[in-house]
Amino acid sequence: MNRIAMRVSAWMATAALALSQTGCGYNDFQRLDEQTTSAWSEVLNQYQRRADLVPNIVATVKGEANFEQETLTQVIEARAKATSFQITPEVLTNPQALQQFQAMQGQLSSALSRLMVVSEQYPNLKANQGFADLRVQLEGTENRITVARNRYIAAVKDYNVLARSFPSNLTAMVFGYAPKANFTVANEAAISAPPKVDFGK
Repeated sequence: MNRIAMRVSAWMATAALALSQTGCGYNDFQRLDEQTTSAWSEVLNQYQRRADLVPNIVATVKGEANFEQETLTQVIEARAKATSFQITPEVLTNPQALQQFQAMQGQLSSALSRLMVVSEQYPNLKANQGFADLRVQLEGTENRITVARNRYIAAVKDYNVLARSFPSNLTAMVFGYAPKANFTVANEAAISAPPKVDFGK
């Protein structure tokens, strides 16, 4: 009888724990954690898509005689820095690491924008259909990056509200759900307005 009572007590404790976890947002943490991870993966996919375009853009521009070398070098160096950054799970909970990641991607955005502006000074390059196609692809990718980042911002906001609200903040403390880093306020204007890279034909 004692064993039966112990089993019933253990079962009730387990049920109570499950109910308390559900009531305190445990399942919501699972869902929102997956949502932010998925949104972050899409951000990285779009940044990689842009990085993959750069070698073709550089190769096409190099074919233009006397093209401004400094601008080309800035693009190459910015891409090298952006792709060398080690993406680890800690980036999502480390504001400094995320800020560093943003800065490197921002440098690449600026370098590519300058490259597109400078390319307008070269009639042969402007008339190059291959370069025109790459420019359209770049513009589309910048737009996708903006959409992906905005989705990540929204996903992190939902997660962080749960992590900081009572009583779900108690669940966050017990299970180690720390607030996630988000794009900084200083970058929100840039996030909502992607670099203009299509400057006409």
